Amino acid sequence: MIEVAKRLHTVEEYYFSKKLREVGLLIANGKPIINLAIGSPDLQPPQKVTDAITNSLNDAVAHKYQSYQGLPELREAIAGFYKEHFSVNISPNTEVLPLMGSKEGIMHISMTYLNEGDEVLIPNPGYPTYQSVTKLVGAKGVLYELDEANNWMPDFDALEKLDLSKVKLMWVTYPHMPTGAKPTETVFEELVAFGKRHNILIVNDNPYSFILNESPKSILSVEGAKDVCLELNSLSKTFNMAGWRVGMVIGDSVHIKNILKVKTNMDSGMFYGIQKGAIEALKCSKMWFSTLNSVYKKRRDLVWELAEALNCTYDKNASGLFVWAKLPAYLKSEEFIDLVLKENHIFITPGTIFGSQGEGYIRFSLCASTEIIEEAIARVK
Repeated sequence: MIEVAKRLHTVEEYYFSKKLREVGLLIANGKPIINLAIGSPDLQPPQKVTDAITNSLNDAVAHKYQSYQGLPELREAIAGFYKEHFSVNISPNTEVLPLMGSKEGIMHISMTYLNEGDEVLIPNPGYPTYQSVTKLVGAKGVLYELDEANNWMPDFDALEKLDLSKVKLMWVTYPHMPTGAKPTETVFEELVAFGKRHNILIVNDNPYSFILNESPKSILSVEGAKDVCLELNSLSKTFNMAGWRVGMVIGDSVHIKNILKVKTNMDSGMFYGIQKGAIEALKCSKMWFSTLNSVYKKRRDLVWELAEALNCTYDKNASGLFVWAKLPAYLKSEEFIDLVLKENHIFITPGTIFGSQGEGYIRFSLCASTEIIEEAIARVK
């Protein structure tokens, strides 16, 4: 057999990829599994979005290669969206790059800025892809711990005590995934100042701003943020378009130009119809968000009830597409979710997949109907 690259030994198969095979076997054997683990929206995108992709299919250029930078009108729609909802001014020509999902951006940014041996500050708990991509490009992840006592915000005193001489990049994600903690009034200002002091590129991964959150924020709203910050965003959660793979990276024109060098060697542009649909999504009125969140609020109320039935506690001030719940002190996350899967046929995410600081916590997804969540409650009770 041909040897795989050494980099492949530094990472494992994504947790959900492995666990869903186990869940699939249970379903194949007739077990009525309820999946409350995955954050894949089950609701439909806005009607005008699906109309736009359908109506675009006969356009003369619909099936040609598209621009690596996306349609000009898509970049303009992104700029308009950021101006309206975040009060951030960006140039549609030079400060935004559409992506095939924001997850793609994590790899592109890492490949653009990280050399072998560079160090990266990674939140614990946090999105596992930050760590795996860092390893794949030969850099070193340096975990910075977040905890409930500090509302899952960075401890800047602790960060300043680290040897930061090799740190080149820092991943943050607010509203926080997986806990749902909203950014404090000052955390973005502190992050920008920290990045400038130590010449570190701060990347805020921001796909959850509009889910059960009345005050969406962007790190780019801080004065001078573009000097040391990038922001990733996505249409996946906000507009129920996860499978469409539409995201964006926003920042200073020099950063965008550098990332484009990587991207142009990785794909040949986003499908025209998807871009047309994305344009319509970004033009949605605030009524869309109100309607979406009214559904998620009802689901969250039921998930809170489910969490209580499992003797868990949770933060009612958290936002996002999930409920992050704390287990009783004597329980371990993975043992608990395996027990619930076996006895109640409910699949929940263990907090440990997000890092050691996730031990003692579990995460519920709101991507299931009220009827399904009610059934889960009935099984537990």
